[in-house]
Amino acid sequence: MTDKPKSIHDFTIKDAYGNNVDLGIYKGKVLLVINVASKCGLTNSNYDELNQLYAKYKDEGLEILAFPCNQFGEEEPGSNEQILEFVCTRYKSEFPIFDKIEVNGDNAAPVYKFLKSGKWGIFGDDIQWNFAKFLVDKNGQPVERYYPTTSPLTIERDVQKLVGALDASS
Repeated sequence: MTDKPKSIHDFTIKDAYGNNVDLGIYKGKVLLVINVASKCGLTNSNYDELNQLYAKYKDEGLEILAFPCNQFGEEEPGSNEQILEFVCTRYKSEFPIFDKIEVNGDNAAPVYKFLKSGKWGIFGDDIQWNFAKFLVDKNGQPVERYYPTTSPLTIERDVQKLVGALDASS
C-alpha cells in the first residue's frame, strides 16, 4: 500500500487461520480492537466482559477484533491454533481472532501503526500492555483509546453512542 491508509478499512490482514481478511468488510460497523493474551492477569475479566459486550451489541453493529500479541511478558506464547483453542473453548468467544502480531516497535503491524497514529495525549504511541483497546467508528476512524486496565464494560456507553443504541436524550 503506497498511499497512507485513510481508515482501518484500508487494511487486509491475516486471521488466526491464515486467511486474508479485508477489513473493508467492517464498513458501517463499530469496532473494538484489542491486543489480547492468554496468560495475563487481565485475561479472565477482559474475555468475560468482551463476550458480554459482543453478545449485547453484535446485532447493533459492534464487532470486536482480537489480535494476539506476545510482546508483553511473553503472555501469549502459543501458536494460532493453541490461541484459538484457548479462546473458543475456555471463553466461548465468538468474535474474530487474528494472526499473532506485534503492536510496538519496528515490526508493529501496519494496522496498529495506523491506530496509534491518533492524537492520544498522555498515551504517546506505544501500547502499554495486553488488552489496550481502540474504539473505531463506522467510518473506520479511531475515536477513543483505553488503557489495558480499562474494563470493557466501563466503555459500554461509548459503544452505545457509536452503534446508535442511545437516543439523543441519553
